[in-house]
Amino acid sequence: MISLLKKIFLYEIVQGLALTLRVWISGLFDPFKKKTNKTIVTRRYPKEKRPAAPGFRGLHALAKDENGKMKCVGCGMCSAMCPSKCIHIHTSEGADFKKTVTGYRVDVLRCLYCALCVEACPYGAVVLTGHYEYSGFSREDFVYDMPRLLENWDKYMAGKDGGRYFERFWTPKKKNFKGGDNIAS
Repeated sequence: MISLLKKIFLYEIVQGLALTLRVWISGLFDPFKKKTNKTIVTRRYPKEKRPAAPGFRGLHALAKDENGKMKCVGCGMCSAMCPSKCIHIHTSEGADFKKTVTGYRVDVLRCLYCALCVEACPYGAVVLTGHYEYSGFSREDFVYDMPRLLENWDKYMAGKDGGRYFERFWTPKKKNFKGGDNIAS
């Protein structure tokens, strides 16, 4: 009989609401309680955004050099290293018999964000930015082509941010390679 009354009057829910109300009231009327960020449980998302951690692997971008020219030469190392095969590169031969990149496409929904493409690129052309807020209504919204990837560089990594990214998180670096006494440099 008691269990039936508890079910009818939603006893457990009322207990939970009472606990929440008690904690809320004690937080309002306790002037000696030290307020810290540890007491904040919920962030008001659109207004309060958590900054991305250093080295966060977010949205893809194609890097540009100081002159504003794309660094990618179309070698295909990033596509070869990608475990999910989400990177597709299209190249053609130019008038001066040089390879030119005509298309670069990343399917973000298939990406694992493992950053093997970043590590494999010998030119530092592929970047995973710290931007994590992107959404869409269709699958095509998540297929990034070359103009969108270059635009991502301009939005999220241009200027000092790009240089700082390569200095802190991109390897290999020259200082990691030490030659011996008998090795020609």
